[in-house]
Order: sequence, then structure tokens, then C-alpha cells
Amino acid sequence: MVTGQLTDLTAGNDELADFDALTGRYQRELMAHCYRMSGSVHEAEDLVQETFLRAWKASASFQGRSSVRTWLYKIATNVCLTNLEGRPRRPLPTGLGTADSLAGDALEQDAEIPWLEPIPDTAVEVAERDTIRLAFVAALQHLPARQRAVLILRDVLRWSAAETATALDTTTAAVNSALQRAHAQMAERGLTPDTVEQELDEGQQRMLDAYLEAFWAKDVDRIVQLLQYDATWDMPPFLNHYRGAENIGELISTKCPGGVHDMPMLRTVANGQPAFGLYMRQPDGHFEPFHMQVLDLDGTKVRHVTAFFGAEHFARFGLPDRLPADYRPASTG
Repeated sequence: MVTGQLTDLTAGNDELADFDALTGRYQRELMAHCYRMSGSVHEAEDLVQETFLRAWKASASFQGRSSVRTWLYKIATNVCLTNLEGRPRRPLPTGLGTADSLAGDALEQDAEIPWLEPIPDTAVEVAERDTIRLAFVAALQHLPARQRAVLILRDVLRWSAAETATALDTTTAAVNSALQRAHAQMAERGLTPDTVEQELDEGQQRMLDAYLEAFWAKDVDRIVQLLQYDATWDMPPFLNHYRGAENIGELISTKCPGGVHDMPMLRTVANGQPAFGLYMRQPDGHFEPFHMQVLDLDGTKVRHVTAFFGAEHFARFGLPDRLPADYRPASTG
């Protein structure tokens, strides 16, 4: 679209001259950066495109005082900050500060809240996955926008205070102060960019197979056994959030409309975490998307489940928009 024009403007910089290669090289890591800032996949996609558009327009003035990568991150960060002006944060229900719900409580929604969204691992670089975990990104959303930017640039990208100050057009002292305040807020939630899980071991893989099978059989007792005793569950766009394996089991038993062999799940990965697309059987027998579960594990137990309702999540993760009536999960035999 802009490659030919850009080549004329940047004849002295080989990396900028090939704009198609430039976008391909940095697309996924900038996607992760904009997602951390915004908490939204579709907003992050737009923000990355705006970043490249601004880079193209400003390419003639690029003097090579920093790397192209650093220059792009500076543009992306300021695009994100502009986008966040006057916008509410994107929380999860557990971050609203409200009391835990009981399974028998009525479900409540608030259409005005823009919820945090899950991101497919395929949308970001492998090296970025440790710093897009759902709990970490959710905690970031509680920070004011500039504190969020400072923490990401300093702790995730490992920029110096001076580099960060230059990117944000502020002072090193202001950066250090903002980082200190951001660290204090994140510490209250026990989260850092390094709060991550290792690769799943065989025991965890078997547990996830059992979890899939338990939903297919609607074996609530088995689901409860697979949950940590004080597990938490939330499910945007509902305001309700639940604590305790028995309470969550009662929720599934009484509020989930599916019965035995009505809820097949397909495995995927979201935010560097195990995830499932759960489908629900329809009156004519086929299955349609119901919600996407993103799991946080503690050993071979499920510590937290975020169930994102909305078929748009399935499409974003490349999952089918329906399953045939004769579908059976492979591991159930």
C-alpha cells in the first residue's frame, strides 16, 4: 500500500525502505505491546495499524538515533496513550471490588463495561507470551495509563529510565517515580511480569484431558475435584464472580443449560495459558459456541477460570462456528 512511496523517503535506511518486511518483522511484538496497554485484541489490531501509518508518515524525519524497533515502540506507546485518554479501564469481574457471588444469586450484566479480552497465542511472538498472561494484563489495567506505559517499557521491554523518559517526553525522575507507584500497586496483587507458569507437564496434560471429559459428561463432582478448593471463576459480561470449588460446582450444576454430552470443548491456548472453547448443543442436535475458558493452573489443580462469553472469541482463535451433531471429543473414546 505504501511501500513504493516509503522507499523514496527512506533511501538511506534499508530497514525502513522495505515497509512490507518492516511490518512483518514487528507486527506480532507490537500487537503484544498494544494488547498489554489496551486489554483489547481488536483495539490492539487497530493501534498497530495506526502505529505503522504514523511511522510511514514520519519516516522521512527518522535520523537513526535509535533502532527502528525502539522508534516503533515509542510511536506505538504514544498511540496507545492517546487511545486511552478518557476511556475506562478493561477489568475482569474479579477486579471490580465487589463481593463474591453464591451459585444461587441472580446473574447480573452491565453493558457499559468494556471487558478485558483474551488474546490468541498465535497473534504474538513466542517470547512475548510470558508477559501477556491474563492475570498480569488484568492487573495492568488498574494502573493509570502513563504508569502502565512506564512499567511495560521498563519491566517488560527492559528499557532504561532514560530511554523510557525520551519515549514519553518526560524526565527520568518522573519515570522512576511512576515505576515505583506502579510496582506498589502490582505488588498488592502479587503480580510481576515474571509471574508465569512453566510448560505443562504430563500430569497437567492429563488433568486437562480429565477436565474436558468431565464437562462432556457434565460430571460436576469430577469438575469440583479438578478445581483448587478455593478456586475462583468469573465470566464476563456477567458481573458475578465465584470463589470455592463447591460453589463453582453448584453454579455449573444449576446455571449451565447443558446436560450430559451437550458440552464438547476444543483445546486452544490464550494468553500463554491452557484454554478451551466450550460448545453447547442446540435443539436440532448440532453444537454452537457458548464460552471460552482460560485456565490458570496450580500444579494439577485449576486455580482460576475466566469464561468469556461471545462467539467472536471463537472466530479470533480459529475455532469452528459450529460442530456437527455427531461430534465426540477425541479423548472420551
